[in-house]
Amino acid sequence: MTQGNAMKEGVRPPTPQTPGRRKRFWTLAAARPAEGGFSVELDGRGIRLPGGTPLCVTSRALAGAIADEWAHAGGEKGGDFTPDDLPMTRITGTMIERVAPDPSAQVTALLQYVDGELLCYRADHPALLCTRQKAEWDPQLAWLQARYGIDMAVTQGIMPLSQSQAVQVAWRGILEKMDNPTLAALGVMVPAMKSIVLGLAVVTGALSAAKAAEIASVDERTQMDIWGKDDKQAESLRLLALEVADAARFLRLCHMS
Repeated sequence: MTQGNAMKEGVRPPTPQTPGRRKRFWTLAAARPAEGGFSVELDGRGIRLPGGTPLCVTSRALAGAIADEWAHAGGEKGGDFTPDDLPMTRITGTMIERVAPDPSAQVTALLQYVDGELLCYRADHPALLCTRQKAEWDPQLAWLQARYGIDMAVTQGIMPLSQSQAVQVAWRGILEKMDNPTLAALGVMVPAMKSIVLGLAVVTGALSAAKAAEIASVDERTQMDIWGKDDKQAESLRLLALEVADAARFLRLCHMS
C-alpha cells in the first residue's frame, strides 16, 4: 500500500471520551517519513485523528514516541487498551486539530486561569497549611515578577479574585508568542495543576514537571499529613503528576529533530 493510500484509508484512535476498553487490532506500529514530516502507521495504514486529520508531525522523535506507545498499547493483537495508554497521541491530536487551526482560541482558554490562579488563593488555617503555601508558592510568584514583571494579587479564602487589566494584558502577551506545541502542552498542564504560573515555569524550564506537580498539591499533601493518607487522593496526585510529566515530555519531543 502506498503512503497516499495509507493516509486516505487511515485508522482512527479512540478518543478520551470513548467509554470502556478497546481491543488492539494491529500487530505492527511504525513511524514513517511522510509529506510534511512523519506519520505513524498501524500495519501499514496511517493513523487519522478523531476529526479525520492525518496524524503527521515534523519531529521524528515525537513520531517515534507515538509509534512506541501504539506498539505497547494492549500488549499484543487482541489485547485491551484505552486512550490513557496513548498520551502522546492525544496531545498531538489536540495540537493538530484544535490548537493549530486557531491558536488564539487556546490563548483565550488559558487566560481564563489567570483570575483563578491556584497560587493566589491562600488559606487562613490551619497554620501548617498557611506556612507551606507561603514557603512553596511565594517563590513562584516572585519568579514570575522578576522574569516577566507580572505582579499578581493574592487573597485569603475562596471569594473570586480579579487580577488587574495590566496582569491580563501581560499574560496575553506571553501566550501569544508561544508556538502550537507549547500551547498544547499548557492546555494539559494548566487545568491539571489549576495554575498558569506553574505551567509557564515548566514550559520555560524554570521548574521540572515533577516539582511543579508537587507545588500544585500542597493542599492535598498537607491534608494527608494532618489526617492520614487517603488512597483515593494519593491516586489523584499520582495522575496529576503523570499528566504534567506527559505534557512536558510531549513538548520536549516536539522541539527535537
